[in-house]
Amino acid sequence: MLKIHVPLGGGYDVIIGHGLTEQAGRLLKPVLPGSLAAIVCDDTTRELFLEPLKASLNGAGIRTVEYAFPHGEQHKTLGTLGRLLSFFARNGLTRADAAIALGGGVTGDMTGFAAAVYQRGIPFVQVPTTLLSAVDASVGGKTAVDLPEGKNLAGAFHQPLAVLCDADTFATLPPETLRDGMAEAVKMGVLFDRSYFASLSNGIPEDLVPVVARSVELKRDVVLRDEFDRGERALLNLGHTFAHAIEKCMDFQMTHGHAVAVGTVMAARASEALGVAEEPVLDPVRAAMEANGLPVKADLPADRMLEAMLRDKKRAGAQITLVLPERIGKARLHPVGVGDLRGILEAAT
Repeated sequence: MLKIHVPLGGGYDVIIGHGLTEQAGRLLKPVLPGSLAAIVCDDTTRELFLEPLKASLNGAGIRTVEYAFPHGEQHKTLGTLGRLLSFFARNGLTRADAAIALGGGVTGDMTGFAAAVYQRGIPFVQVPTTLLSAVDASVGGKTAVDLPEGKNLAGAFHQPLAVLCDADTFATLPPETLRDGMAEAVKMGVLFDRSYFASLSNGIPEDLVPVVARSVELKRDVVLRDEFDRGERALLNLGHTFAHAIEKCMDFQMTHGHAVAVGTVMAARASEALGVAEEPVLDPVRAAMEANGLPVKADLPADRMLEAMLRDKKRAGAQITLVLPERIGKARLHPVGVGDLRGILEAAT
């Protein structure tokens, strides 16, 4: 079992290992402020993980109530959020209680946002059950829901009390979902760590605990320097401006991780075309994504992509900031005018 400390909010530990769900009561009781916790999950994680988590918490003297919603990005909405907040109120949650997000990024984002706004803020814990959430969404305090106009347009910064990552949950993931997480891990290597990137370039490792741990360390270090996303933290958006547009254009029929893989390849291609890259980046990035079973291209009309990109929350007036790799292990923020986006899109595809 590994512990990575994140000195944000009140400070919290990311606990990573095997067999942790059955130890959740022992591990979480010291940080939970009261004796009531609302476990939030989707209908898939409810069937797989709710009972062992609930039994462990109950065995440690923590009373639980549970709320499950239909799985999928299409349910990460203000409507679902409102129903969740009403559930908290009906069950008498107070600021002395906590919410527990059991599941992937959708569950973590929505539970964290609900915890941030319910009674102006209650504590919450992340229990990621997907590799994607473990390496990315569960750490750093970003929470959000989608609007019809775009992804993650309503949200708040709200750091968790703890993150409990049981790597055994990854064994239940469909191959496509496991590959989603690898896309974000490869992205972190492209951004910050050449040797980590190399370790992921031959496909999915057998032991994923080191993958989660290194990704969390790299993300923690960036978030510490820029918690509220006003500068360096924007580097974590490598590939995401393209990816969010792809997701929107495809009505979320392409998963987030697969879209990030395509978006990261597009960013590498654009970097070379714009003369930002100091060394070849497209071939190694594309090869790493392919080695992990990920797509590297999405055939979408430029007009639709452009429209979606212009709605991206990272746009500021007439400018949008892309993240472009200079070399493997180093990237930079590259502001461009919205009038230049079409040409960049054409260079990236």
